[in-house]
Amino acid sequence: MTASNPGGQEKARQQTRRTSITPRVLSFIQKHSLMVEGKPLLVAVSGGPDSVCLLHLLASLRDQGIKMHVAHLNHRLRPEANDDAAYVADMARGLRLPATIGERDVMSHQKKHRQSLEEAARQVRYQFLAEVAMDIGASRVAVAHTRDDHVETILLHLVRGSGTRGLKGLEPLSKWRDKSSGKEITIARPLLEISRQETLGYCAEYHLEPRFDVSNLSMSPLRNRLRHQLIPLLKSYNPAISDVMVRFGHIAGDDMAYLANETARLWPTVALEEDDTISLDRSVFDRLEVVPQRYLLRMAMEKLLGDLKDIESRHLEEMVIKVLNKPAGRKINLPGGIVFLSDYHHYRFARNLTALAHYPSLEGETAIAIPGVTCFSGWCFSVSVITHEAMIEDTDCFTAYFEYDRTGYELLVRRRQRGDRFQPLGLEAPKKVGEFMIDARIPSYLRDRIPLVTSREGIIWLVGYRIDERVKVTPDTKHILCIKVTKPDSE
Repeated sequence: MTASNPGGQEKARQQTRRTSITPRVLSFIQKHSLMVEGKPLLVAVSGGPDSVCLLHLLASLRDQGIKMHVAHLNHRLRPEANDDAAYVADMARGLRLPATIGERDVMSHQKKHRQSLEEAARQVRYQFLAEVAMDIGASRVAVAHTRDDHVETILLHLVRGSGTRGLKGLEPLSKWRDKSSGKEITIARPLLEISRQETLGYCAEYHLEPRFDVSNLSMSPLRNRLRHQLIPLLKSYNPAISDVMVRFGHIAGDDMAYLANETARLWPTVALEEDDTISLDRSVFDRLEVVPQRYLLRMAMEKLLGDLKDIESRHLEEMVIKVLNKPAGRKINLPGGIVFLSDYHHYRFARNLTALAHYPSLEGETAIAIPGVTCFSGWCFSVSVITHEAMIEDTDCFTAYFEYDRTGYELLVRRRQRGDRFQPLGLEAPKKVGEFMIDARIPSYLRDRIPLVTSREGIIWLVGYRIDERVKVTPDTKHILCIKVTKPDSE
């Protein structure tokens, strides 16, 4: 019979407890390819229990080939902030890891950009991490988000009404992009399947003494109210509510992945991207079911804004209710300075209406030289007097012929004015220019940017669309005025 060894058994049990989450984290890292071989990993450490657990645990995996660099940002928001920075620096030294300890004025950033304090701190922190990652050549930035953070994020999105996409919560890997600088980093979350209670237990087992941020007890931030009030209340109804929310997030994530693939497949058949605008072909878009329509709208917003942080489900519903399948000219304003509107053939997203109107604004008026070339607000008018034989039958809409004896030699070019009327070619009576533009399906954002050529008798040409009936060329015309126009966007 083998003699028992109670002391050795207890030591083995303690070792098992100490390393219980390590294999799970390593397996999670490998499953989701959170590390890139040969590239350093930047580890964001605040000094709290979760990030201290993350750093210590990753340091124990150095024999797996993980190379690390520690980053800590002092937000200068609490009296203890300097002590937190010193604590992280000491811990990095103790683990023989290089570290970058930075400091930023979050309050100034908040005032400048008119953000909440939480949002300002988050943006400044990720800007700092992006800078350090670039300096050291890191491919990934590891943060200490836990399973609890995942659940809180799902609830936060649900409360704020972010739609199905927000219900998938946090992901093992995600991108963060700074809109102002264009810098982008990949965020890795190795602890996403580990609970906050487990990180506290890990710190206790290894006799780590993390810092505690008392601001996490404040009921002012919505996330803290969810953590300390809503989640405990939900647990009183279902003690396994966290498991339910995690499963909910997985299902939403699977649905989102499928819909994202379908949306990407549809995108080239529906959308056209130009500079700061995205146009969706109405003839294709309107035939789709409402679900792919919503996801195409969402993809367009994400492409223009870089992320969907400020976009909620109500914004998508406003697009559907107020613009889709409505008469041309409907528009709404969206977060990020985006305008969404409909014209006769497209639904369009733009940072402003000027971005949609490819033609420049028209200011004042200019006399047109006959013969000669006259340029006005980017439009160039090449004018000559020709014979019938020189006329070309098949011309584009930016070349027009007139009876010179009726137009006269005093021509001007200007934008439309209130009360403008002309007699479009083929009609028996004059018509308001505004009514003609509506009938011709000229988008509202272009109407004031279409040049009008006028004589002493009135408008003779709505450039690109129609000349006046009264100045058309007839077989009896002796002198023909030819005007060729080069558009501002022509090469």
